Amino acid sequence: MIGPALPPFLDLAGTAIFALTGALLAARLRQTFVTMAFFALVTGVGGGSLRDMLLGAPAFWLHSPWVAAVIFATALVAWFTPRRWWDNELLEWADAMGLAAFAVLGAAKALAFGVAPLPAAVLGIVTGCAGGVIRDVIAGEPSILMRPELYVTAAALSAILTVGGEVAGLPAVIAWSVAWAAGFALRGTAIRWRLALPSYREGKERDKVSEPADPPPPKNDR
Repeated sequence: MIGPALPPFLDLAGTAIFALTGALLAARLRQTFVTMAFFALVTGVGGGSLRDMLLGAPAFWLHSPWVAAVIFATALVAWFTPRRWWDNELLEWADAMGLAAFAVLGAAKALAFGVAPLPAAVLGIVTGCAGGVIRDVIAGEPSILMRPELYVTAAALSAILTVGGEVAGLPAVIAWSVAWAAGFALRGTAIRWRLALPSYREGKERDKVSEPADPPPPKNDR
């Protein structure tokens, strides 16, 4: 089961951050408060619930008296604050915080359950990305995974650094802090400067350009 190195409040903090992204998306879509609270719920607990299901553990939020209350409070904050506070790229920045946090939490909890390092890193990536994917699918928005900017790569960086810190024997608070900061910084850099990995089509087009042209057919002399 979960060791003492994974305090429950960390799940609560990650849930609150991701719940805010769900509430902000509902606000951007001008939905009712009920819809906003629902978006906050499914976004906040989506990644952690999938993580716990794959680990064969009880869903973290079903046995906590605080998770639902924090999600509801987050929805209230988004509802009563001026909409201009949440304009521009704030939704993406909040999502970047949640992405890195849940990637760290997913990898750390997998390690606490005795999962091998590589699968633990993969579970961290899945945990970090799942909440945002669920949010976008329900909203009918293009999934964040389908955009070219670095997203899964940022989750992978956080998860791999978390596992690497555990393997190296670093104190958990240091390893997790560095892993979260690195993933958040990479995602933030991608948001700011639209950094992206090359797509498949771009790679094929480069291959075409680099290939030598076919020689012209020989002329018939008469």
